[in-house]
Amino acid sequence: MVVFKKPHALSDVPLHYCPGCTHGIVHRLVAEVIDELGIEGKTIGIAPVGCSVMAYNYFECDMIEAAHGRAPAVATGVKRANPDNIVFTYQGDGDLASIGTAETVHSAARNENITVIFINNAIYGMTGGQMAPTSLPGQVTQTSPYGRDVNLCGYPVKICEMLAQLDGPEYLERVTVNNVKQIKNAKRAIKKAFQNQIDGKGFSLIEVISSCPTNWGMTPQAALKWIDEKMIPYYPLGVYKDRSAEKKGDEQ
Repeated sequence: MVVFKKPHALSDVPLHYCPGCTHGIVHRLVAEVIDELGIEGKTIGIAPVGCSVMAYNYFECDMIEAAHGRAPAVATGVKRANPDNIVFTYQGDGDLASIGTAETVHSAARNENITVIFINNAIYGMTGGQMAPTSLPGQVTQTSPYGRDVNLCGYPVKICEMLAQLDGPEYLERVTVNNVKQIKNAKRAIKKAFQNQIDGKGFSLIEVISSCPTNWGMTPQAALKWIDEKMIPYYPLGVYKDRSAEKKGDEQ
């Protein structure tokens, strides 16, 4: 009896991510959802620029590489040209919340019928650990060796809170994957985001608070603890917008 196996939608190749990085967990959750919904044959993923730049190697569905930050724009074109396909982007904070902010905001405002998986580890991982738009106040990075000074650099960008002010998005939720309970909750949210697209409801974004042990300068265990102690207090978990639930509540 098989009780645990690699999802079919996840390629049987080694991942390039650093030890303790939670990208691999999120990849698996996305692949499990694709398997369970039976959509691998019609799913198209959009890979970003960042640590997950080679995500096209890890999913068995069709994949497209987008220019830095432009994944939502590419996804919009793919979905409009192929409305029967399921289209998702997989992006980090440097990609989505920095150079790609405009594409993110406007695809959400238009309620494009796409699914966005947003990895927030509060740092630029691929390029060596520079301060990101999501780096915490006081956080030490390669470009903020004395900690992020909000008087100089401003405050972190809170994507779910910002997009929740728009009328367009269908579903916004922030989750994490630093323990078993939270991993299960993250999978539920990701599955709902894909199901929303299948049902034609529109734009769904799942923000995943993630770890970067290498650039945080921590052990993998310490990095998971840091998520609880530092990241979640600043980026509270939960649903930030769910138009279907809100409409159902109004009807009742």
